[in-house]
Amino acid sequence: MSKPTVFITGAAAGIGRATALRFAKEGYLVGLYDVDEPGLRKVRDEITTAGGSAYAGLMNVADPKNWQSALDDFWTAHQRLDILINNAGVLTAGPFEEMDPSVHLRMIDINFAGVVYGTRAAFPYLRDTEGAQVVNLCSASAIYGQPELATYGATKAAVKSITEALDLEWRKHNIRVIAMWPLFVQTAMVDGVETGSTKSLGIRLTAEDVGNEIWSVTRNRSWLPGVHYAVGIQAKALAIAAKYSPDFVVRTINRVLTRS
Repeated sequence: MSKPTVFITGAAAGIGRATALRFAKEGYLVGLYDVDEPGLRKVRDEITTAGGSAYAGLMNVADPKNWQSALDDFWTAHQRLDILINNAGVLTAGPFEEMDPSVHLRMIDINFAGVVYGTRAAFPYLRDTEGAQVVNLCSASAIYGQPELATYGATKAAVKSITEALDLEWRKHNIRVIAMWPLFVQTAMVDGVETGSTKSLGIRLTAEDVGNEIWSVTRNRSWLPGVHYAVGIQAKALAIAAKYSPDFVVRTINRVLTRS
């Protein structure tokens, strides 16, 4: 019960795996959750072989009952939930009108509804753990709507909004809620993805870059709290441009970058 805990969705690969390995290295008991059972087993074995502690379970983030069951089980076993990392996500790129409605709905269900279900189910456990935090994986594609990534970016914009709201709403419970903003990351999620923005900007970040940044940000509990954290030079530059430039300039930059 003295070991801090982190509960990570989409932990079988990519950013989830890299983040799990980093937190395990730092002495956390890591809760690994995903729909990929072989992948979960592999990450769990990596952690335990290195002397770390891991607890794995199958979970579909788009199912609120799965969330409740997994969190109840995790809390019963460990009696604390220091950090919830809503990392699970899916991406399908292409012309908006050519995607079947089921493709749009899948991104909405996993990328946004999953965050809603999970964060709500986790609330009592976060409240009862001193200094608890929620980390939501956002995306630099939500800074301004991206052609060929319209629905994906919209789900991440929704994650941005709920992060801001809950960070304020849950201050009275001493629960910190933050969002990480990487640009494109070298994971299986972007395999085969070729859009105007990926051609212009490339795919430069690694999963380890993001995992290390999540670790660093969750260590920083300064008196002047931040909510949004861009990951990588490109994402930081785009965020600054969007914040301080007139709308027509931001639109023009995005039109050029996306080749639209």
